[in-house]
Amino acid sequence: MARAATTSDAFNAVAEPRRREILNYLALAERPVGDIVAGLGLEQPSVSKHLRVLRDVGLVRVRRNGRHMLYRTNAEAIRPLHDWTKTFERFWGHQLSRIKERAEAGSKEPDKE
Repeated sequence: MARAATTSDAFNAVAEPRRREILNYLALAERPVGDIVAGLGLEQPSVSKHLRVLRDVGLVRVRRNGRHMLYRTNAEAIRPLHDWTKTFERFWGHQLSRIKERAEAGSKEPDKE
C-alpha cells in the first residue's frame, strides 16, 4: 500500500519530528522563519521546506509583514489531530486508574514481618 504524500495529509505531515518541533514553537507565538531557525537550531532551507509542507496541509498560516513572512499555527486544522488522540486519552486514563487502585490496595495490606 502506498504511503500518502506528506503534502496532502496532516497526520503524515506531523509524523516528521522536526515538523512537530516547529508546530510546538509556533504554538507560543507568530514568528518569522529566522526566529524559527534560531530558536530550534535548524538550517533555514530545512525550516522553509517543513513550513511549506505544514502550510500545504493547512496546519500553519502565513501572513506578510513588510519583507517578513510570519507563520502561526492554525488551531482549526490541528483539531482533527487532537480529537483523534483523545480516543487514546480515555484508554490511558483507564490504565492509570487501574494502577492507582492497585497501589492503594497494596498500601492497605498489613506489613508482613
